[in-house]
Amino acid sequence: MSSPSESSSAAGRQQSREQMAGLAKGLAIIELFDGIRSRLTAAEAARATGTSRATARRCLLTLEELGYVARGEEQSFVPCARMSRLGRGYTPPASLGEAAQPLLERLRDDLEEPAALSVLEGTDVLIVARAESARIVTTGVRAGGRLPVYCSATGRVLTGEYTRDRLERLLSHVKLAPLTPKTCISVAEFVRLTERARAEGVAYCDEEIEMGMRSMAIPVHGPDGRIKYALSMSTSSARTSLSEMEQRYLPILRRHLKYFEQLIADGVF
Repeated sequence: MSSPSESSSAAGRQQSREQMAGLAKGLAIIELFDGIRSRLTAAEAARATGTSRATARRCLLTLEELGYVARGEEQSFVPCARMSRLGRGYTPPASLGEAAQPLLERLRDDLEEPAALSVLEGTDVLIVARAESARIVTTGVRAGGRLPVYCSATGRVLTGEYTRDRLERLLSHVKLAPLTPKTCISVAEFVRLTERARAEGVAYCDEEIEMGMRSMAIPVHGPDGRIKYALSMSTSSARTSLSEMEQRYLPILRRHLKYFEQLIADGVF
C-alpha cells in the first residue's frame, strides 16, 4: 500500500505530464500560423496537429484569452501582435541576412521573381533572407518564416545528404498534413523526391504548399562540399510551367550560386 506522500508524488507527476502535453499541443497550433497560414479554424488545427477538434478549440480559446489570437471570419482565429513576441527568442544571425540580402536582390532582379535563402532547423525550413518581387506571389512566406520540410522544394534540397533511414526518422517526428490537394504526405514519395533532388541538383514544389504557387530550389555548399543552405525562387503556376522553370530560371539560379558559396568560403556565413 502506498503512503500518502507517494500518492501525492504520483499525482503531481501525472499533473505535470498533462500540463506538458497541453503545452505541446498549444505550441504545435501556434506554429501553424508561421509562414503558411494567416487564419485558422479549430477543424484545420485539429487536422494539422493530429488532435481532436475539441482539444484544438480549447487551445485556440486559451490563446485568445491570453491575447495571442483573435476571432476572425467564419469561425476562424487570426494572430495578434502579441504573437510576434514568441519569435524573438531565436532569429538568424544578422550578418547572415545582411550579407545575403544584396545577393538575393540581384538574383530577384534577374529572375523577376521572389528569391530566398533557407536553412534546415529541426523538422522545418527556416527562411533566413528573402527578396520580394513586384509580381504578386500569394504565399505569406517571409524572412524568419518557416516551411514544412516534407512538402517544400527547399526541404528536399536541404535533406539531400540524408540516408533513407535518416529521412524516415526525420518524418517520424512530423505530422504529414495536406496543405493543398497536391501536398506530398507519403514518406516513400518524399524519400523518392529527395533522392531525385540529390541526383539532379534541384528540387521542385508544384502547388503543394499553396495552390497557384510553384517553387524551385538548389543546394548551396560549403568549402567542405556539404549542403549548408538552399537557394530558391517561386512563381505563379498560371504564369510558368515546371518545364519553363527548368529552362528559364534554373540556369539563373545556378549562375548566381557561386556568389553565395563564395560568402561561405570567406566565412561571412
